[in-house]
Amino acid sequence: MKVAVYARVSTHDQTAENQLIELRRYVDARGWSAVEYVDHGISGSKDRRPALDELIAAAKRRKFDVVVCWRLDRLGRNLRHLVVLIDELNAMGVSFVSLNEGIDFMTPAGRLQFHILASLSEFERSRIQERVRAGLARARAQGRRLGRKPCGVPDERFLEVASLSTRQAGERLGVSHTVVARWRAVNKTSLEGEPKPPVFPASS
Repeated sequence: MKVAVYARVSTHDQTAENQLIELRRYVDARGWSAVEYVDHGISGSKDRRPALDELIAAAKRRKFDVVVCWRLDRLGRNLRHLVVLIDELNAMGVSFVSLNEGIDFMTPAGRLQFHILASLSEFERSRIQERVRAGLARARAQGRRLGRKPCGVPDERFLEVASLSTRQAGERLGVSHTVVARWRAVNKTSLEGEPKPPVFPASS
């Protein structure tokens, strides 16, 4: 079985070698053949990561069957991003393993864990949308001028993708990420103070 190993460290003075040692040991124990994708000095909050983008492109070409990472926070920048990414891989027929959490999507227990993660993500997204709508309603009631609807996209559609990155939101809405960023910037005042999706602890 062909495997993609993914590792990431947030700063250039950190090394991904500790992650890779455990990942290689796991892959060897299962008799798999691995290709490594490593992002050096890339924060987990970044929308674009060279190695991760390359991994996704390779997954679309079915270059491997499984993605293995050291820990969930190495792959996803938050719960919503992680679920969307894993769901995208699953749609391409690529499975997923996270060593530290003991998640293996090739097992029934692993698939159950994914459904739990997805449910938590959906719950969090619903809470964010409710609070964003409340913020916009409060702004309108106070007579604040909200942003225009770029490219004919209504505010409600932007609210539906509030928890996604600008790039992912743009893809979902069929507009550029700059359009999403502009709408969010214009409406920032009414959205300030709204909670954001949980972010995994940043560690090496």
